[in-house]
Amino acid sequence: MNNFEYKNPVKILFGKGQIAHIGKELPADTKILVLYGGGSIFKNGVYDQTAKALEGFDWMEFGGIEANPTYETCMEAVKVVKREKIGFLLAVGGGSVLDAVKFIAAAALYENGDPWDFLSQRNKINVERALPLGSVLTLPATGSEMNGNSVISRTSTQEKMAFSSIHVMPQFSVLDPETVFSLPDRQVANGIVDAFVHVIEQYLTYPVNAPLQDRQAEGVLLTLIEEGPKVLANRQDYDAAANFMWSATIALNGLLGVGVPQDWATHGIGHELTAYHGIDHARTLAIVLPGMMDIRRKQKEAKILQYGERIWNITEGSVGERIDKAIQKTVEFFESVGIPTRLPDYDVPAETIDRIEARFTNRGTLMGEHRDIDAAETRRILERQL
Repeated sequence: MNNFEYKNPVKILFGKGQIAHIGKELPADTKILVLYGGGSIFKNGVYDQTAKALEGFDWMEFGGIEANPTYETCMEAVKVVKREKIGFLLAVGGGSVLDAVKFIAAAALYENGDPWDFLSQRNKINVERALPLGSVLTLPATGSEMNGNSVISRTSTQEKMAFSSIHVMPQFSVLDPETVFSLPDRQVANGIVDAFVHVIEQYLTYPVNAPLQDRQAEGVLLTLIEEGPKVLANRQDYDAAANFMWSATIALNGLLGVGVPQDWATHGIGHELTAYHGIDHARTLAIVLPGMMDIRRKQKEAKILQYGERIWNITEGSVGERIDKAIQKTVEFFESVGIPTRLPDYDVPAETIDRIEARFTNRGTLMGEHRDIDAAETRRILERQL
């Protein structure tokens, strides 16, 4: 096992009715900005619950955060934060809203240039301070409710990039499984696949004798495989919704990744498909992962074989055959929840691969657990999915 440091300061309020308790977590002497997305919180009752919990507080709201939150919208919110002297941000929505709020929290206090620097120069410019924030989660998927990660798109340049900082971790997050009841199939399916691939990025690398982390990761994968379809079949199944929601949080709260190598190239490539074609984040992951597993089968051989055996009970055949079966079972699972896995399924032309390869070449991009997935390797991964 590799050396590691781990700290997670996020307080979780889990279960039905927990939105009512957020008043105990909020500062009483500062102005609060509630931020949300397209308005689903007005239909499922979450807005009303939040407003009731905020009675007696000085607060205002900012809506319209996109499913892939944009730099442009975030900067409009930053103007509001500065003009109104906001002291606390409350994200009410899914991971996209949370990602936006994290960026806004950091951008509002950044005085040394364009806040996009946090993303475009994330290896050089770090977030040093940010406004405090909390969240009311309405869509299990990203794990953003319990980590310091944020992914933002910039419309003007067709870029989608990420940054991470402990300074933008929520002070608290409310996870009420009943918010899952009103979600459409598409969002549930996206959440299942998103969480699944988050685990894979921290698991499907190479062995470092970390059996506990492996078993924890496998437990989340198996739970998603078992509980995800239950949520799709019956949105009112509270227990299934609760298990799905907590699995998505555990998938990316940092615990599974301690002491083990991590990949994240599937995400890096997937972001480009969203940037150029607006494809849902989880669906880009479903496209890229099978190609990643195939093209990188030698580098990931031991862990793919372990994954195939422990998750899909694949124990027979040659090494190559077992890897093929593991990839196929992964594809079948994604497609069983309604998510296609090939580029033509999303009308992505071969020319997009040229654009991504050129962009990665210009950036000098190197990804993966070995930092050896370059622009040319990215091309091979994507061409496999044509």
